Amino acid sequence: MHFGQVANFKTESQISLDKLILALNSNLKKSIKIKNAEEVSEEFHSRYNCKEKTYRYIIDNSQYGSAIYRAQEYHVPQKLDLGKMQEAVKYFEGTHDFKAFKASGTSSKSSIRTIYEGRVYKDGEKIIIELTGNRFSI
Repeated sequence: MHFGQVANFKTESQISLDKLILALNSNLKKSIKIKNAEEVSEEFHSRYNCKEKTYRYIIDNSQYGSAIYRAQEYHVPQKLDLGKMQEAVKYFEGTHDFKAFKASGTSSKSSIRTIYEGRVYKDGEKIIIELTGNRFSI
């Protein structure tokens, strides 16, 4: 399974990018690893310049679920119809108003979002739902 997250920060350090990766990884929690570093323009912002994001939701469709991953996955012991889920996810694609999902008190001005692609696939006893869109926070 591959996860990717882009972050940025400003520094005046003269340390090489290779050594910066090692230095950051030695100070981060073991669950976080820096794999790449590169210099970008001063105007770049990893959140606001993002062109698309992919969110992954995992359903553990096994009989008993996982004690280790229970906080990262949703457990459904009843067998789910993958074909129907693959059909249904296509209804998310396109530009829609997701106002019903908007949290109360949020500062977001618009609840209009564009989903470029929706995918549902199986990985062992896990069902993976991936939604790629222009933004997600509402």
